[in-house]
Amino acid sequence: MAPRKQEFSLKRSGGARSGSVLNLRSPVNSLSLRRSSAVLPSVLTFAVIVASGGLLLMIEKGLLNSVDTPPPRGNGRRLDYLRPSQHQNPAADAESQILQDIRNRTISTVCGQKNMPHSVWSLSPLQRKTLLQHILVNDEHRFLYCYVPKVACSNWKRVLKVLSGALESIHVKVKMDHKSDLLFLSDLKPEEIRFRLKHYFKFMFVRDPMERLLSAYRNKFGEIEAYQRKYGVEIVRRYRKNPGKATGDDVTFAEFVRYLLDEDAERMNEHWMPVYNLCQPCAVPYDFIGSYERLQDDARYVLQRIAAPPHVQFPERQTWYKPVTPQTLQYYLCTLPPRLLSELLPKYILDFSLFSYPLPNTTSQNCRH
Repeated sequence: MAPRKQEFSLKRSGGARSGSVLNLRSPVNSLSLRRSSAVLPSVLTFAVIVASGGLLLMIEKGLLNSVDTPPPRGNGRRLDYLRPSQHQNPAADAESQILQDIRNRTISTVCGQKNMPHSVWSLSPLQRKTLLQHILVNDEHRFLYCYVPKVACSNWKRVLKVLSGALESIHVKVKMDHKSDLLFLSDLKPEEIRFRLKHYFKFMFVRDPMERLLSAYRNKFGEIEAYQRKYGVEIVRRYRKNPGKATGDDVTFAEFVRYLLDEDAERMNEHWMPVYNLCQPCAVPYDFIGSYERLQDDARYVLQRIAAPPHVQFPERQTWYKPVTPQTLQYYLCTLPPRLLSELLPKYILDFSLFSYPLPNTTSQNCRH
């Protein structure tokens, strides 16, 4: 039986939509690292909160801001994440481990619910097809990578091609072909898929949901003519009172959001489909979840973990790339009608909660700044 879709509602409150779940930017000292004495609701209580949709409200009201880091999961399965590195300081290393622990605990609790999928084979046919088409395979180094568009996936595909010998170097300047010379789980037979899911190192990378969404909007509707023709023209015709002769190259962010609200998350284009639907972290027990915000350090760890040759390094960000800044994101979100934002956030609530990203603060006071 296919898992039921999760339903969430965003409750409006008079208070500000909160900042982050945990203040990971605060100084890390020995006391804060004593996670064994952390004060947390029991796993059972937390599960009830999540099941009832209360996690969203708790995040929104900032009720988790003062919660200390939970101890590692008691099943003994812990990521060997921290390693001495000349590129990082101890505080940054500690914050990274804390973030991994938080994600592990949250994913374990949320995915432990009865109505969540617990294996690839418990997914619906459409869910399974999407997942298997987004997991790349490298048999020599025995790893699986679930790629997420707008989260450095082009560079990771470049790395995979170098590891397989299809590309001489990550520095070779060729237009990235996102299909050729790559092996996907969907290319394999069920027994081959089961073996790799059980025995290979599995990783993925995530990004702030709204930042990823804005990056996709600016790239696809501002630069890619094919997306303007395929999606932009239709969006303008649907959501603009006087569309005129639509060309799709002037889609507003509000029009894009209205389009997303009418879309089924499981059938969205991969560039704005929620990460949860792309990579199904409840169905696949990922060994490591890296962050776009710590891309170079987390990528370095993955390359060490899979024993990549020393000459294979993760590519530096291209000089022409214009990242989404916090100020730019705040501007776009603050210009949205509040109703649109309040309806949009629940579509991505599993990405916010599972991967420990704060809900955006778009109170009138914050938007004035």
